[in-house]
Amino acid sequence: MISALVVFIGGGIGAVLRYVISQITLLVYNGQMPLATIIANIFSCIIMGLFLFLFSESKIINPNFKIFLLVGICGGLSTFSTFSLETINLLKSGSYYWAIINVVSSIIICFGLLWLFYKKTI
Repeated sequence: MISALVVFIGGGIGAVLRYVISQITLLVYNGQMPLATIIANIFSCIIMGLFLFLFSESKIINPNFKIFLLVGICGGLSTFSTFSLETINLLKSGSYYWAIINVVSSIIICFGLLWLFYKKTI
């Protein structure tokens, strides 16, 4: 139960960070590229990557802090970081086929579903 609360709090922080990034980006940039989303995704991947690089083997880190940061904050900020980590883990384990399936199916299915529903509003 405590884990769910930790994820909930971290997710809220991540979502607020995403909102702040989008508001700051709107003040500076008004182009076609979805820059705020790219910045949020990159920032989330940096947080996750640094944490995993610095603390992945550490027994000192509290498991609740790990899920607070990786699942909560990074999940609220961007699911792209989780998608990237899961794909890298597949590659590291030698599951190249599943890594490719993960990338291709995620892009095709998610993009396809959004296009299917969104095209009706165009």
